[in-house]
Amino acid sequence: METSVATPSASERYAAGPIHTISLLLILGVWAFVAWFTASRVGVTANPHRVGLYLLTMASEWLVFRFVIVGVRRRHASISFVLGNRWSSGRQLLRDIGIAAAFWVISGGILVLFARLLHIDSSSRNVEFMLPHGALEFALWVALSISAGICEETIFRGYLQRQFIAFTRSAPVGIVLSAAAFGAAHAYQGWRMTILIGIYGLMFGVLAYWRGNIRPGMMVHAWQDSFSGILGSLLRH
Repeated sequence: METSVATPSASERYAAGPIHTISLLLILGVWAFVAWFTASRVGVTANPHRVGLYLLTMASEWLVFRFVIVGVRRRHASISFVLGNRWSSGRQLLRDIGIAAAFWVISGGILVLFARLLHIDSSSRNVEFMLPHGALEFALWVALSISAGICEETIFRGYLQRQFIAFTRSAPVGIVLSAAAFGAAHAYQGWRMTILIGIYGLMFGVLAYWRGNIRPGMMVHAWQDSFSGILGSLLRH
């Protein structure tokens, strides 16, 4: 008698081995601790050196991004396994831009609602010391935001979400676990913001799973970080 074994779908296949994933989680844990320690020290400094902080953060994000890509390439021929298929036409690009814009508006409204429920306002944020001042810092902030969009979406939605889905055999559970890791990585902003960022990560996870790629999420992530940092700085100065 012949028996057949179900072939895992693309969303259920592992992006890399378990040792690589465990190593990444440990790296992210150290990253979160260093970010918390830095925020607690630099945040009380009268004139923090933001340029150096921006450059160090960008370097750290790209190093972790590189670690993820190396792990994926050891198992798969192409990094499109975690990024999604490339755009093959301008129409596909425009479609993802439109989806990203719609998601930005809808998710922004949801975040405002949850921010009110969590009693988060401008006075409760713990990242004011990071907001840019002057042309150079504004330019570096945008570069940092683009880096965050590319690197963090690859790490949390492209890689970890896929790993968690494959491990649990459940898309909802995998999305929630990835969002929890995303929120925990931003714990230096305080517990309320950690919850809010986790909710944001949950929405990004649903978007990535629905679209089958993380490119719209990259766009929104970069837009949101750029916009919130620049607007926040202008409102305070």
